[in-house]
Parts: sequence; structure tokens; C-alpha cells
Amino acid sequence: MVPAGGGTARQLTDGDWNHSGIQWSPDGSEIYFTSYREDDWDRPEHWQESEIYAVAVASGDIRRLTDRRGPDGGPVPSPDGSLIAYTGIDAHRDTYRNQRIHLMNRDGSGSRVISGDYDRQVGGMMWARDGSGLYFSVRRDGYAQLHFVSVDGGVTQLTSGEHLFGLSSFSDDGVGVGVISSAHEPGDVFRFDLDSPDETRRLTDVNADVLGYVELGEVEEIWYDSEDDFRIQGWIVKPPGFDPSRIYPMMLVIHGGPHAMYNGGFNFAFQEHAANDYVVLYTNPRGSTGYGTEFANAINHDYPGADFPDLMAGVDEMLGRGYVDEDNLFVYGCSGGGILTSYIVGNTDRFTAASANCPIVNWMSAMGTSDAISYTRTFEKPFWEDPAEWIDRSSIFYVGNVTTPTMLLTGEMDLRTPMGQTEEFYQALQYVGVPTVMIRFQEEWHGTSSRPSNFLRTQLYLRKWFEKWGTHKTPVTQDG
Repeated sequence: MVPAGGGTARQLTDGDWNHSGIQWSPDGSEIYFTSYREDDWDRPEHWQESEIYAVAVASGDIRRLTDRRGPDGGPVPSPDGSLIAYTGIDAHRDTYRNQRIHLMNRDGSGSRVISGDYDRQVGGMMWARDGSGLYFSVRRDGYAQLHFVSVDGGVTQLTSGEHLFGLSSFSDDGVGVGVISSAHEPGDVFRFDLDSPDETRRLTDVNADVLGYVELGEVEEIWYDSEDDFRIQGWIVKPPGFDPSRIYPMMLVIHGGPHAMYNGGFNFAFQEHAANDYVVLYTNPRGSTGYGTEFANAINHDYPGADFPDLMAGVDEMLGRGYVDEDNLFVYGCSGGGILTSYIVGNTDRFTAASANCPIVNWMSAMGTSDAISYTRTFEKPFWEDPAEWIDRSSIFYVGNVTTPTMLLTGEMDLRTPMGQTEEFYQALQYVGVPTVMIRFQEEWHGTSSRPSNFLRTQLYLRKWFEKWGTHKTPVTQDG
């Protein structure tokens, strides 16, 4: 803590624990935070654990407000300080579950769920000024909307539309401001009344000087059927001046996570590929968030694998539209998308070329070197007890099936999907004679685009690799 007028900082907590989710009490006497302050916090049986604590500003005394198996976090005190809202869920063995919104008294007593059976992940909770409930954002079905939950229970959706709606703050008289983005709108500040948030007034237009003179590709939302009666949402980014009578090369792009959600908002990378005459398909296969716990948890003990047919059904959907060239299909993704790309090339030869960026290909070696070691709980047993599931879900064991030219892009400092994973796959592809290159991004952690120059390199490397193996572009030679 540091005095508002300046001065010496004073540390309020200590110990070998992380402390996050900081929130002041309205009277300024306490600070609420999330942690798990136990000596054995890092044991596997506690990887899901977190609790809510309060630290007294004057004395530094800490009291624990929640006490149950499972994650509790994100404390937000009510305007009068009598209640604390937070998110949490009982401990479980699933890959994914959405958390519920809870209320408790300031002393931690009387905890109860107020979001009922609402099955979406919530974020950014903000109390209404009169203490009647909380506003919060939800990313669901490919977009983001503003919601309200009453202290008496029950969730109401307040906005609708094909946009990403984010509430930043609001005044005592109910005037809100936030950022709204959409397929052709990277995001601007809007003003609205909380009583009618769908009626907005734009306050900024920060990209008009650039996008006002650029023709962007059309973005079309699609839904299609996959195996096991799953309905999959995706989007198509078409080249500017799209001609449905032409045949275009297509990129399938796969998101990471795997518990994440692509959306219908502005995406510069996809627009830039489309501007270079590619149709871009991106989807939310099983495991994606935004569609409920059952959908996200459908890859439990089967990732990569269960989501594979969802991606292939998306490709089939595109081929059925008549403007995609089946001889020039390309696929790439990073992190979870890289994992799936490496799995795809080991299970189908339908793609002309692929790029598996920042992948994990061998779960057994990865869990000894990755900072995502808690992912081991998504396996039924440790691999030393039964390696069958670990082998089934590791792309390295499908290398003998690979015929697709496959590029690998990874940051040299990556802790999540370490460079060793890329090296394993590269060496194996070299051994079996599959065309491959490995590009090591210096001074990059997880991903390959934290620097603008590396983002541009990634875009160019991808297209250069696809053009090398496809027939859709005339190769550039020294003579022109």
C-alpha cells in the first residue's frame, strides 16, 4: 500500500504465496484478495484450490473468509460493505466447469449462490450503486454481452447483437461507458444508459484514419453439424471483392486453450490473410468456452481427439459451398491450436500444408518441462501407471502417418509449450522424411507475436510455407 499523496510503500502480505484479485472495502479498512495460503499449496491435490481473504490495512492481520474444496476468487464488496460477491465452484475432476456467482456476508458467513443454474463463465463484476445486484460481462456464442444478476437470485441478459460489449465504468446516475467491437470495428468507446444499454452513442472513432480507406473482407457467421449431435459455430473471412464463382485457397485456423472462444470481433491477422486472397475459416470446436460446461468438458480425457471431427466437419461445410479449392487447404494454430494441428496431420492427409505453432506433441515429456503441469489432472492415471491415454493423446506417436509438409514456429523462451516439444516433432518429421522447417523466435515466450515485427514475420512465414506447397500462387523466383 502507498499513500495517495505519495510516500513510502508498505507491504501488507508476505509468504511464498501468490495474492491476486485486490479489492478495497468501501470504508477503506480492509483489502480483499484471492490466494491459497497453506504450506502445501503446490501439491497436486491443491492445484484447483483458492480462497478469499481480508487483510486489515492498519495492522496487517489476515482473516480467511471462504473455506471449501474448490476455487473461490474475484471478491467484490457491495457499496455499503455488508456483502461480498465472488465466483467459485466445488472441486471436481472435469477438464472444465463454469463457476457460479456467490454472495457472502462481510465476515464470510451466509454464503449462497445467486446465479442459479446460469452456465457461462462470468467476468468483470461491478455492483449496481443501489446494491441490488451486479453487472458483469459474458462471452457466449461467439460474442460478449452485458448481464445483471440480482442479489435475490437470477441472471438477466441486458444487451444483444453481433458484437463484443464491455462495460468499463458507470456513474451514480446510471450513465455507463464501455468498449464495443465487431467484425469490422476493432473497438471504440461508447456511452449508454444502464437502463437501456443497447442504445449506444459512439464517443471515439480511433481507427477511421486507417480503416476508412481500406476494403475489409466480409465476415460471415456459420453454424454446422458435427458428430455426436454437436452444433459448431464458426466464421468465414472472405477476401475483399469476394467472387463466389471463383475457387479460393483456404486456411483453417484453430484457437488455443483449448478452453477459449473465437468470436465475431475484428481480427487483423485473419483480415490480412484474406486480403492476400485466402478464405479463412475459424471455429469453436468441442472444448471451447461460451457454450456451457457440457460443451467445454466434452474433450475431457480426449484432447486432442474429440474435437477433431468438429474441425473436419467445418472443412466439409466449406467445400460444400463451392468456392474453396480442395487441393489448396491449409491449417495452422498456436498453443492448443498447435497441439491440434500436429494431431491433424497425423490423422488426415487432406491438407496441402500445415503449421503447428508452439505445440505440445508429447504429453509425457511436456509434463516434466511445461509450466502447465496441472494439466496432468486431465488424464485418468499418471503415465507411469498406464501410458495408454498419454500415447493416444500425443501427436508424436502419429508421426508415422504424417505426409503433410509441416512447419513449426515457437518462441525460444516458451514455458507453456517448451521449445523441446517443437524439437521432438521436428526431429521425428525429419526422420520419416516429411518436409518440415523449424523457426525459433528469439526473445519470445508463449506465442510468436508479442513484438509487432514478430507478428508480421509470423504472417509472412505462414503464407510463404503455404505458397511453397500449394498450387494457388506462382512461386516468386529471382527473375521476378
